[in-house]
Amino acid sequence: MRTRLRVSEIHGIGLFAAEFIPANTVIWKLHPYIDISITEQQLSELSSPSREQIWAYSYKQRRSGLYVLCGDDARFFNHSTRSSCADVRDSDGSGITIAARDIEPGEELTCDYSVIDQDYID
Repeated sequence: MRTRLRVSEIHGIGLFAAEFIPANTVIWKLHPYIDISITEQQLSELSSPSREQIWAYSYKQRRSGLYVLCGDDARFFNHSTRSSCADVRDSDGSGITIAARDIEPGEELTCDYSVIDQDYID
């Protein structure tokens, strides 16, 4: 599935569908070769600018408490309470992001931060 980055009406840069995405299509899955998981201790050892960068583009997993920094364009999902994507558990228990409904080309891919991010505050 192809996506594009562009200016978002929600916030800054957003992730947009470059083609039709049918409902229930897997959009993203954590991959240890691409995505970095960081502990609170590791985060505290970084410089202040590095911590700020991690906080800006990561989320704190509710289950593990680890900060996840996506190495792909998934870091540009913006928040919406009426999101086009849903975060669910895969058969192996890991979190994945799927299309919550059919998504049209040009539509922004969004997720509900309150579902995935332990640190998210409305």
